[in-house]
Amino acid sequence: MSNYKIILSGGGTGGHIYPAIAIANELKSRYPKAEFLFVGAKDKMEMEKVPQAGYAIEGLWISGIQRKLTLKNLSFPFKLLSSLLRSRKILKQFKPDVAIGTGGFASGPLLQMAASNGVPSLIQEQNSYPGITNKLLSKKADKICVAYDNLERFFPKDKIIKTGNPVREDLLDVSNKSIEGKNHFKVKHNKTVLLVLGGSLGSRRINQLIESKLDFFQTQNVEVIWQCGKLYYNEYKKYNNQEGIQVHAFLNDMSLAYGAADVIISRAGASSVSELCIVGKPVIFIPSPNVAEDHQTKNAKAIVDKDGALLIKESDLDVDFENTFSTLIQSENKRKELGNNIKKLALVNATKDIANEIEKLLKK
Repeated sequence: MSNYKIILSGGGTGGHIYPAIAIANELKSRYPKAEFLFVGAKDKMEMEKVPQAGYAIEGLWISGIQRKLTLKNLSFPFKLLSSLLRSRKILKQFKPDVAIGTGGFASGPLLQMAASNGVPSLIQEQNSYPGITNKLLSKKADKICVAYDNLERFFPKDKIIKTGNPVREDLLDVSNKSIEGKNHFKVKHNKTVLLVLGGSLGSRRINQLIESKLDFFQTQNVEVIWQCGKLYYNEYKKYNNQEGIQVHAFLNDMSLAYGAADVIISRAGASSVSELCIVGKPVIFIPSPNVAEDHQTKNAKAIVDKDGALLIKESDLDVDFENTFSTLIQSENKRKELGNNIKKLALVNATKDIANEIEKLLKK
């Protein structure tokens, strides 16, 4: 049987959406007749990104609980009940053979309902510190694919399989895309190209940093490809008039962006870290301090401790940034060393290994 029905849920940020799309693409290559359906949160970016990738998506009325007391939390029980009922209806109509969750608000109700209705389920945890949704779902899921060691503190040990995080297939040959990438972004081949990534939604602190250092970058002979995020584009697009600076709300072709880059500044969300290991370029991580259990710092430290990247805390940027950056720019050996070391940490078969685990569930 190859006309399986496969339901996937994950969203809120690119870190949950792109792994789900990568898994779907791998399964589709194995089972061209399979039918796929995504389930996301109604007003989140997955409602745009999933159809762009060629898949159908249904939206749930769901959002997370705010960590601080707020009126928004009053609507949460109603949203949860609505999403559980909607998920049950979707499952009844679609009749999936397997359910896959990659984290984010919407995957909670869907995977909960799937497991309650006897649908085999797999969750994929990207972080070194799991989110609340996956912690709750782990009790009922059949398998849990993880990217870091020591997660038996949070999940049943007998369900854990270490696979790494799925990444987009086109990133596997980024090293051959340097010229194509630089041409695509029209950057000068004799200058150092800095790629700035603040996560799929953008980062206010990284954007403020880059804005304050534009003159400094010029003195360093650096051109900047700056993904500022959709929320911040109107604020920063004025710098597109400045030579050697280009501001993008979102970069749709990441493989060419990574290809063009000589140095990368990035947040340390789990998916970004996994991608950067495969890309194998020198990275300065600036972890977001505003996440559960400071897990971005933990993600980054796993790389930094093996001499695979540099890390600057947000609180140290004003003091440390220029010195760290210029030292890196001026040392080709250091850049090579960081690029080689981070590449050694890549789990390049993650998507295939996760698909293998899903296949086992399908064949049961």
